[in-house]
Amino acid sequence: MTSKTAKKFPPNADQSGLMRVGRKVRERLSANPAAYRVPSEEVELFAVGDFMTSAECTRMMELIDATAKPSRVFDLDYSEGYRTSYSGDVDPHDPFVKKISRRIDDLLDIDSSFGETIQGQRYMPGQEFQPHHDWFHPDTTYWELEMKRGGQRSYTTMVFLNEVEAGGTTDFTELGLSIEPKPGVLLAWNNADPEGLTNPKTMHAGRPVQQGSKYIITKWYRTKKWF
Repeated sequence: MTSKTAKKFPPNADQSGLMRVGRKVRERLSANPAAYRVPSEEVELFAVGDFMTSAECTRMMELIDATAKPSRVFDLDYSEGYRTSYSGDVDPHDPFVKKISRRIDDLLDIDSSFGETIQGQRYMPGQEFQPHHDWFHPDTTYWELEMKRGGQRSYTTMVFLNEVEAGGTTDFTELGLSIEPKPGVLLAWNNADPEGLTNPKTMHAGRPVQQGSKYIITKWYRTKKWF
């Protein structure tokens, strides 16, 4: 009797899915006058102002405070110092969270089943998230599992929730681009290039907060139904 061989995913897994999602979102955001395409030949990055109201930002920060715990990065824990913020998935069944999540789905025109649960993140003075990619690397311990439970991360959306007194910028380190947190502003970027290959130029970092605090939410999308 022979055992079944586990399915292996190649490094360029989901290329067709990444290309399909990227094309769909590109067309959607390019046709939206509220979406500003950040000038770059290397990364598809958009910004949308006033995506959330002041009251909505305040409510979301309250939910983050109620759920935030020391952040993890899959196989790294808080003690590694790589990601020193506090974070947590806000309740996806909360009517308010569902409203914001659906608004992001509609903005990008991506099926809601492709989206992960919204994650809230809180940074206090000295806390940061060092340079990283949101897409999954094939030489990691979680590669095979993530390919089975939704595939590669196609698009990232992030919303800034508050003013930061000093520091706390989001930097795209390969582009030399530094973005200051502005309440209610949404960033959205394609984790792949137009050909559907994961894009190393999407390397980004949450720089240390120097004064005050920084709150954001992040929602990632896969190439197929996530579970």
